[in-house]
Amino acid sequence: MSVEATGFIGLVALLVLLALRVPVAFAMFLVGFLGIWALNGWNAAMGLLSSETFTLASSPELVVVPLFILMGNVASATGMSRQLYNAAYAVIGHVRGGLASATVIGCGGFAALSGSSVASALTMGKVSLSEMKRFDYDPRLSTGVVAAGGTLGILIPPSTGFVIFAILTEQSIGRLFLAGVFPGLLLLLAFVLTVTVLCWLRPDMGPPGPRTTSAEKLKELGGALPILVVILLTIGGIYGGLFSPVEAAGVGAACVILYGVLTRTLGFRAFWQATRSSIVTTATVMLILIAAHMINPFLALSHVPAYVGNALISLDLPVLGILALMLLMYLLLGCFLEGFAMLVLTLPIFFPVVLQLGIDPIWFGVLVVLTLEMGLISPPVGINVFIVKSVAPDVSLADIFRGVAPFWLAMLVTLILLIAFPQISLFLPTTMFN
Repeated sequence: MSVEATGFIGLVALLVLLALRVPVAFAMFLVGFLGIWALNGWNAAMGLLSSETFTLASSPELVVVPLFILMGNVASATGMSRQLYNAAYAVIGHVRGGLASATVIGCGGFAALSGSSVASALTMGKVSLSEMKRFDYDPRLSTGVVAAGGTLGILIPPSTGFVIFAILTEQSIGRLFLAGVFPGLLLLLAFVLTVTVLCWLRPDMGPPGPRTTSAEKLKELGGALPILVVILLTIGGIYGGLFSPVEAAGVGAACVILYGVLTRTLGFRAFWQATRSSIVTTATVMLILIAAHMINPFLALSHVPAYVGNALISLDLPVLGILALMLLMYLLLGCFLEGFAMLVLTLPIFFPVVLQLGIDPIWFGVLVVLTLEMGLISPPVGINVFIVKSVAPDVSLADIFRGVAPFWLAMLVTLILLIAFPQISLFLPTTMFN
């Protein structure tokens, strides 16, 4: 049997294991280890298992993962997410669809603290769904906006998706974080516009909420100030060259913990739960990354990336055509696979083609992460949809999927704009490093 055939059999076996709901990391471990054993022998497989595990686990860049996750979990425990939502609620809640738009803004702000789409959807769902239900919002709009708004967590920095992309492709985490700022804000604006258009076409979908006085607006905006300070300190510190991404993560985590202690909103029990949750999430990410370093050498040995890369280039399409084809594959895979699994499976195959075609890897990273976001609300998997379903059990999955459809189209329009105007993504990293 040829090495290429072994490689493709391994990929098929991996997809079968994932379809059988074997955890992503364990499926990749198994296929990678057995594949290397088949192609290079038992000693090579055992040696790689021991060396790659230690090398990756001791990588200082990965410290950014637990620190940013801890920052988001502590921020949620201290009520910072609700304060941001309340501020947006006070300013725009009185207009049609205002509560839904406030939810999007709250998701965006919390995303800048947590870096997790699932955490953003879960937290903001608990905060906002009851309010929208109280004012008779259409369940499709209220649940759809939470599921879609939560996807901002993987694009607006800090983003675990960018960290994993950076580790797998050996790119700068700082550059990727900065590249996600303007696309994240653009997507947030697209979601707000989507809410506005829906409520203009169907006024009954998002009735206006209560008006607030100027004093109430100022009070709520003041309550959101600590969050804005932390966001500006971390992301602004990276852009200004004051911090590396790891240092920014440490500063951000320390700030939210200090805030919780000073305001007495963070007790020992809440801090312990936030820490425990952060450890579990970090362990999951680490397992996936270590497994990726097992399966990637197997794919390289089997020449699958070179085979697929040559096949793509032989199509004789323009660069943008090949890029569009790769993103289309991500969209299709997003209907069935979890985002991190897609990154690990596809980047060893697609990234050499990206470099060969001269596509900017940072720009490609932003496009891929946005496409992964679309998978978070695409049927039948749609992880964020199921997260919202757990918070709103009285709303059917079909209605939630109908609710996210307009926001999925808004994401597609945003993706097209980012492809047409690469500088939206590249302006900040270019100005920072030049």
